[in-house]
Amino acid sequence: MSTPVIGLSCYRTHGTMTIYDGELASLPAQYLDTVTRAGGTAVLLPPQPLTPEQARDIVGRLDGLLLTGGADIDPGRYGDELSTKHEGFEQLRDASEDALLRAALEVDLPVLGICRGAQMLNVHLGGTLHQHLPDVVGHDRYRKPGQSFTPEDMTIEPGTVLASVLDGAATVSGPVQHHQAINEVASELLVSARGFDGVVQGVELPTKKFCVAVQWHPEEDASDDRLVRALVQASQN
Repeated sequence: MSTPVIGLSCYRTHGTMTIYDGELASLPAQYLDTVTRAGGTAVLLPPQPLTPEQARDIVGRLDGLLLTGGADIDPGRYGDELSTKHEGFEQLRDASEDALLRAALEVDLPVLGICRGAQMLNVHLGGTLHQHLPDVVGHDRYRKPGQSFTPEDMTIEPGTVLASVLDGAATVSGPVQHHQAINEVASELLVSARGFDGVVQGVELPTKKFCVAVQWHPEEDASDDRLVRALVQASQN
């Protein structure tokens, strides 16, 4: 049996590498490592202009799609004005991921969204986002000042695909680092997890064989690859 090829969206940002100083297409290696541990082969999908046909061609070469974390999403995509608390967005990445996601859903390619990826799935299907979550919930536990990732407990909705992936657990602790979150949930999506304060932490698309997204960062916990392993397993069928 061939190894499933999992496409991972990535950043396009300014950076330096050896003697090079300029735009880089990059992604934290934790994403690649978790796909490898789960039995998949990871390939990066850099932000680039894509026609619908080009997106379909790329998706046709993949067995699964992982939408990774990253910068804020352009609020214009969900009909909102830019907040003063918005931290910048990458229009090229927004458009590229949207095209790939559309092509993936058309052919029922297995999809996993992480952090920004969950937000992108919601926006793609007509939902909206909180542009600065602390203003809504009154705390900063989802992105504590001066810290990278911190664990938070999530309540998992029973009977969901996510619950099945997590072995029926009622709660799970996951590393979080986000100042935005899902606001209005797209009508096609089912909420699969919430934080202690009710903030949406997981959604899934029940009409697809595997389309699951979480707001936390499972790639940061090398001891628990269940979500990515589920993506890889779905990509083998």
